[in-house]
Amino acid sequence: MSDAITPELFAHLVDLAALELSPEEAEYIRGQLNHQLQAIHELEAIPLDETLPVTSHGVAYTAAISQAPREDTWQACPNPEEILAQAPQVEEGYIVVPDIPHTKLE
Repeated sequence: MSDAITPELFAHLVDLAALELSPEEAEYIRGQLNHQLQAIHELEAIPLDETLPVTSHGVAYTAAISQAPREDTWQACPNPEEILAQAPQVEEGYIVVPDIPHTKLE
């Protein structure tokens, strides 16, 4: 089976995702993606009975076998200063994170 994700297609995807990969990293990831696609094609080739219902979970997740959802409760952190002390930059009690660069897509 030839690779479904060619180097050209992968380069285009890397460009769309704005990733910076070395040639070795790019080839490794492209190979891994092609292995995953091959595994998916092998699974698709397994003959299944047409009457078999499609599922998204191995076990039916019904209310009869599920635990009741727990009530969400807010609990104050006993020592937020310890957590904030680990952050590289804090401002007025909030952790400052780097800005995400945005580019307009055409």
